[in-house]
Amino acid sequence: MTSSPPQGSTVAIAGGGLAGLAAGCALSTAGFRVTLFERRPYLGGRASSYQHPGTGEIVDNCQHVLLGCCTNLIDLYRRSGVEDKIRWYDRLTFLEPGGRASVIRPSGLPAPLHAGPSFLRAHCLNMADKIAIGRAMAALVPATPEEHGETFLSWLKRHGQTGRAIERFWKTILVSALNEDLDHMSVPYAAQVIRESFMKSAAAGRMGVPTVPLTELYNAAGDTIRARGGDVQFRAGVESFRAQPSGVAVLVNGQERNFDYLVLAVSFDVLAKMLPDSPTATPLAELLSHFTTSPITGIHLWFDRAITDLDHAVLLDRTIQWMFHKSRLIERRGTAAQGNGQGSYVELVVSSSRSLVEKSRGEIVELAVKELGEFLPAVREAQLLKSTVIKEVHATYSPRPGVDQYRPQPTTAWPRVFLAGDFVATGWPATMEGAVRSGYLAAESLARVSGTSNANFLVANLPGTGFMRSAR
Repeated sequence: MTSSPPQGSTVAIAGGGLAGLAAGCALSTAGFRVTLFERRPYLGGRASSYQHPGTGEIVDNCQHVLLGCCTNLIDLYRRSGVEDKIRWYDRLTFLEPGGRASVIRPSGLPAPLHAGPSFLRAHCLNMADKIAIGRAMAALVPATPEEHGETFLSWLKRHGQTGRAIERFWKTILVSALNEDLDHMSVPYAAQVIRESFMKSAAAGRMGVPTVPLTELYNAAGDTIRARGGDVQFRAGVESFRAQPSGVAVLVNGQERNFDYLVLAVSFDVLAKMLPDSPTATPLAELLSHFTTSPITGIHLWFDRAITDLDHAVLLDRTIQWMFHKSRLIERRGTAAQGNGQGSYVELVVSSSRSLVEKSRGEIVELAVKELGEFLPAVREAQLLKSTVIKEVHATYSPRPGVDQYRPQPTTAWPRVFLAGDFVATGWPATMEGAVRSGYLAAESLARVSGTSNANFLVANLPGTGFMRSAR
């Protein structure tokens, strides 16, 4: 074993999303010469931003947030020097139609009771709802339930949850986190989100929101790769690869290029199309055939006046689920709706948005403005200056019961080819944290194959505190 990679070892990375960027930053830090190929003209993958041609504004394809438990994503931000571009919040505001607000925040009580006082004061749930939720939470304290093919909705009903508890608590949190409906959601996935994010510690549940457009955030990761002798190439799509005993030939925009190693950091559906037509690829192709996708929709609205002093809020009982007040969150850049400080630019998010996929932009905007006015009365008097809708029809893989058994490892049948992506077996669901973990795991596997020692990139989960210290 050597302490560094063989001199001049080259790595091609297909995909400039979070998985590819994480692998690239880790490997370049370890001394590999990384070339990252991204078919689009910007980085970030499904967590990216661009200048929208219809509005002239810089928009995120969908609002992405992180929690304090996302230890590896936070590590990537540190590596890239953009940790200060995240604004952290300890309180979450739940709005009911009509505008009544309930605020959940931590207290000085030990975990998992830290949010208990504010939870008990929340107007959006009655005492029967709160008792039912507490009973289900208690069932999750000892350990994450194992997979038995049951949906989380079935699990909730089996644990005596009221209809309002399901709609206003469990659905609100988990559909946003996992981008799937409760009746299609695996019990272990749902339980992990609740335990890691809200039960283990107050620090784990803090919510971080980027203060810059997403691509600006992830461009810094590209700069980190370049600063260590690597290269980032845009409009360069990896079409296929050919594994060889001493390296990997990669076809990029019709031209074959040779590298020592390859990390395939693309979505599972794109990966399926890149695999060679050979018996060696059949087992991986069979695994990938079991994945399906779930959509997410971002609705961007620019109003002529301030419509709320909230930075963000959870919206209950309607199609729209989250409101992010971008003109308060994003560093001032002088856009039309916020340049004079009087307007509001908001993004509304609808996760698992199958009901919106076939609707037109106009229909979605009309629905969104109408519903937003039910929560924020000022919207009814405001003039909508412009709007756009961004649909990610294949945003994430669906975390259905049993899908975990089909998630591939970062290593492949080709010794010099590795996988990264939120669908890879990371122990986490399809989140930004899961994507970064996959990139670090691929980098660790590659480094081991190359003979590089001390290449440990994965950051451990936040430990439990209070009564959760001994929880598994």
